[in-house]
Amino acid sequence: MLTEALRDEIAAELYNCYREHRQIELLTKQYPDIETEDAYRIQQRVVERFQAQGAKVRGYKIGLTSKPMQEMAGTNEPDYSVLLDEMFLSEGGDLRMADFIQPMVEVELAFVMKERLAGPGLGIVDVIRAIDFALPAIEVVDLRVAMAPGMDVRDTIADMAAVGAVVLGGNPMSLTDIDIRRVHGELVINGDSKQAGYADAVLGNPLNAVLWLANKLGEFGVAFEPGDVVLSGSFIRVEPVQAGQQLIARFDSGFGDINMSVV
Repeated sequence: MLTEALRDEIAAELYNCYREHRQIELLTKQYPDIETEDAYRIQQRVVERFQAQGAKVRGYKIGLTSKPMQEMAGTNEPDYSVLLDEMFLSEGGDLRMADFIQPMVEVELAFVMKERLAGPGLGIVDVIRAIDFALPAIEVVDLRVAMAPGMDVRDTIADMAAVGAVVLGGNPMSLTDIDIRRVHGELVINGDSKQAGYADAVLGNPLNAVLWLANKLGEFGVAFEPGDVVLSGSFIRVEPVQAGQQLIARFDSGFGDINMSVV
């Protein structure tokens, strides 16, 4: 375990990396004694620094939702991070390279909460009742802790689960109107299909990811609040992007397309 003073020092460095668009080397290399609890406490302190500057919590993201990714990160469960209001970009707008370090994109589903949802001890029915609607989404992944051999979940957790930005599509769908497990998503760049997959790649059902996080947060006295956006995890591999590209996240089941220009 790390001392409180060292947690604060690391959080300050990560916050500055986010603001200055720069990277540091693996925390697990710099601080071999860092534990998962340390990483989440560091993340919390990074969020507090954003909040001190006026940022608001608008939801959460879930990562490492596939077994291969968990094994690669040295964990047996997903990870998560807060989503701040300033991370949300407008559909149809620009993704500015200057705002990131080395941006990559994923396609996934987001769920918007209708009711407060507080774990632990929740079941899937509680999750379904509490969700207002689902939206298609693009997550922009960006690493402040530079990828290197030996990187594991402790590095990504402290780095706000590598979230850079979120783009939500504008066509909401009710869970009663679709089979959320069979939603198909595709990433198209400059007219070429790069990645595609089905939502059931996320823990068998993306709602399972929402359930996991609701119960996980409940252990710390934190709940999903009405209006919170929950990114449930990607069902494709991450894809790097560069200036001059046109991105389309294409979904079936009535969700439609999300368009972005990389500039």
